[in-house]
Amino acid sequence: MNCTSCKNGALRPSFIDGLFRAHTCTNCGGNWILVEDFVSWKEKNPEHQFPKPSEWSEDDAMDTAGAMLCPVSGTIMRKFRVTEKTSHRIDYSNAVGGIWLDKGEWELLKSEGIAGTINNVVTQHWQNNVREQSASNNFADIYESKFGKESYEKAKEIREWLNSQSQKADLRAYILAENPYSASE
Repeated sequence: MNCTSCKNGALRPSFIDGLFRAHTCTNCGGNWILVEDFVSWKEKNPEHQFPKPSEWSEDDAMDTAGAMLCPVSGTIMRKFRVTEKTSHRIDYSNAVGGIWLDKGEWELLKSEGIAGTINNVVTQHWQNNVREQSASNNFADIYESKFGKESYEKAKEIREWLNSQSQKADLRAYILAENPYSASE
């Protein structure tokens, strides 16, 4: 198979970290993994913990910006976001159940603590959680920017306390009333 990422290398049989089968590009160092190979290995090694790489940063991972073609079927692969904390996306071929990892993305998965669940990254459930967490983080940033860090922390504390109260609706009304002691409101 030829590499569909760099277009210059060949995909040679290999093993990721010496553990499960893959094909690695002789030129760019990217890896082609069949999900079934990973899942089969994982079922035989359920206790395996992937160590986090030492002296590694997210900048060490490459990320193919454009659409990629599956090296087996030639169909366009879908891009799946890894986590809400990173903009990196892995490429997935629905046609054959294969995942393309650009050079350094395996180390990224290990550093994020999700190397052992790479097969989940390409599920709708995972992607929904990534989107939800990303939106939540964006709102948190907006609120902190708008209120200031100290006021935002205090507001979160009050909100948590209020939500734990059995009479929270009445407490909200009391807090929001211009004059809670007036009969005219």
